[in-house]
Amino acid sequence: MQSQLDELTQALSAESDQRRRAECMSHIQSDSVQRALDLLVREPDVTGFFRGFIHNLVEESESQKCTVWLLNDDKSRCEFWMANVKGEFFGRDAIHGEQFARLRETMEAHLLSDTEGWTNTLEYSGQDPRLPAPVREHHASIGVESLVIVPLLLPTGTLGWMSLAAGSADACETGWRRALTEAVARQATMALHYSRLSEQARLETRRQAVLEERNRIARDIHDTLTQGFAAILMQLQAAQRSVPALPPAVVTALETAVDLARTHMIEARRSVGALRPHTPEGEHVAAALQRLTDLTRRTTEVPIDLTIGELPPLVGGVEREIIGIAQEALTNAVKHSRARKIAIHASAVRSLGFRLSVADDGRGIAKEHRTNGGFGLTSMQERAERIGASLTIVTAPRAGTEVVLAWEPPSFSIPVRDHAAH
Repeated sequence: MQSQLDELTQALSAESDQRRRAECMSHIQSDSVQRALDLLVREPDVTGFFRGFIHNLVEESESQKCTVWLLNDDKSRCEFWMANVKGEFFGRDAIHGEQFARLRETMEAHLLSDTEGWTNTLEYSGQDPRLPAPVREHHASIGVESLVIVPLLLPTGTLGWMSLAAGSADACETGWRRALTEAVARQATMALHYSRLSEQARLETRRQAVLEERNRIARDIHDTLTQGFAAILMQLQAAQRSVPALPPAVVTALETAVDLARTHMIEARRSVGALRPHTPEGEHVAAALQRLTDLTRRTTEVPIDLTIGELPPLVGGVEREIIGIAQEALTNAVKHSRARKIAIHASAVRSLGFRLSVADDGRGIAKEHRTNGGFGLTSMQERAERIGASLTIVTAPRAGTEVVLAWEPPSFSIPVRDHAAH
């Protein structure tokens, strides 16, 4: 009978402990959400938000340090972002010195190489042998006995990590700090994610404003210069036809005027096309490149060779920017390079990526234009950045110019790295 009473007492006690833990977790979660909302109202800037968030976390958990690291877009590099050490804030550029640089690089490499930590919370003692030696030395210098590292995790991938270092290794306190850090990390992840979405929206709004301005300029050129040159050309040609016999000097002058009017009309049309690339709805890159090449061949005597390999699937936004870059590069080659031939090559890279090359054998881009960056070069670079592509321009005097665009689809998979490489 007594044993049954003891078992019942133990069961009730365990249930009570579980209830208290659940209530504690619920309180931690709700408090983190409320604190995140309060901070977002006061600190709409994501840097200010994180600064306040990690300061509160260090204070409330009575910890030594909280640090945040972020991954770059392609998940290939981890960078220190900010830290709060005993109430003092340190940003990315606030700490200098060889010792800190070594510590930062060591921890960044550790986070990248430890694939388990990309999706799971990890706990360490201050002198845990799994940690790199410089990190253990740093922990000893500031009295760290326990470390919790939580990934900033979204369903689509990891954005970075948040760590909390404390001077106590008590199991109960460590468990509570872990729960608190995980709750805070969830709110911080959402704040960071939505901040990036907002930034993308701002960039898209800016892009749309730029496109509208380019369209306005293109309309002005088309309605004034292009139409004006066309009208002048018609009048000159009418004058040639109306008077069959003219003095040789007048004939020569008329022919020169006709050539000038025709040349400048073609240049105005090219400018309109460069400012406002015409991409029919649903047109694929291969068809667009063929169309651009055919149109350009009508306005120049320079041979244009087009080679299109098997291309990967591309979404509409990426296709639009690729076509815009191709048109800009081709227009620049025709107008400025004085080339004897132009070659365009488009192909897939490792089945999923895309590579575009527009090369000419002309005079190359002058040094001052490369340094200052003309409107066309800047436009191509901005287009490449919008789709996360790299744009390389190789040029030399009298050796021609090659514009190379390389694009790969974003990957949200967690890379498996060779630990020995780090």
